Amino acid sequence: MSVAPLPAPVPDSSFGPAVVSGEPVEVADRVVRVTAPNPSFMTGPGTNTYLVGAGDVVVIDPGPVIDAHIDVIERAAAGADATIRWIAVTHHHLDHAPAAARLAERTGAELVAFGHDDGVDPDTAAVEGFVLAGPDFRLRALHTPGHASDHLCWLLEEESILFSGDHVMQGSTVVIRPPDGNMADYLDNLTRLLDLDPAIAVIAPGHGRMIGDPAGVIASIVRHRLEREERVASALNDLGRGTVDELMGVVYADVVEPLLGVARFSLWAHLEKLTTDGRARLADAGVEDPSRTNETSTWEAVPG
Repeated sequence: MSVAPLPAPVPDSSFGPAVVSGEPVEVADRVVRVTAPNPSFMTGPGTNTYLVGAGDVVVIDPGPVIDAHIDVIERAAAGADATIRWIAVTHHHLDHAPAAARLAERTGAELVAFGHDDGVDPDTAAVEGFVLAGPDFRLRALHTPGHASDHLCWLLEEESILFSGDHVMQGSTVVIRPPDGNMADYLDNLTRLLDLDPAIAVIAPGHGRMIGDPAGVIASIVRHRLEREERVASALNDLGRGTVDELMGVVYADVVEPLLGVARFSLWAHLEKLTTDGRARLADAGVEDPSRTNETSTWEAVPG
C-alpha cells in the first residue's frame, strides 16, 4: 500500500496591519493589538494581546511575563483614557497566560479564565456560554479543548470577531500535545465554529495578523488535519507497527527541521485518535488504554 499524499497547506487569508511588537495597533473598532516581543518558530512574530472596549476594557491574553510588554499594555489603555477592568485568558500555555496574574496585581483587574492546574487560577471561572459584558461590548466564551483542555475562544458578539488564541493561527496549524491536547476534541471544536449563527466575520488569532474568510480557513484546517491523519494511517499500515520516531520521517516529510521536535507531539495525537477510532492499536505490552500512551509507545495497524 502506498503512503497517502502530503496534506494541502493551509491558505493564508490574513489582512490588516502588520504585526509589530511593542506598539499598540488598532485592528478593528474598539480592538487594539499589542504583540509581545517573544518571536520564535512556535510563536511566529510573537503572542498577540488584545484590548477590547472603550472606557472599561478587557485585556485578552497578556502573554509571557515581560515587564516591557506589560508596560505597553498599560500605556495603551491609558493613552485611550481607558481602565483595565478584566483580563481574559484563552489557555494556560506559557506564551499566553503567565502575565495575567502580574497584570491583575498591577491594575486590580478581574482575571477570567477556564482555569488549569498548570498555571491559571482565575478570580472568575468561565465555562461554555459565559458572557463577559462591558459597557460597550459582550464577549462570549466558547470552550474549545483540543490544543489545550482549558482552551477558550472569546467571541465579540457585536462584530462577530473571534479571538481564537491557539485554536486557529494565521497560515499554519497548531501543535496538539497529549495528554492535555486531544486531536479528536480539536477537530470537533473546529467544526463547531462553522455552525455559529451569525457566522464568524473575522478571526483575531493569538499569533499573526487578522484572518479573513474564517469559514474557508477553518474548513481548510480540518481538511489538512484529516489528510495528515490518512498519511499517518497509511504509513502505519505500510510499516505494520511503529513508534512516533519511526513514523516521523514519512508522515512529516514536508516539515522543516526546527519544527520536527514539536510535530512529533501532533503525530502522537493522531495515533491516539486512530486508536480511539479503531484504526490502530497499542502494541505496548500490558497497555490497552490510549490515555496511558507516551511518546515512546508502539502502535500497530488494525487490518480492515
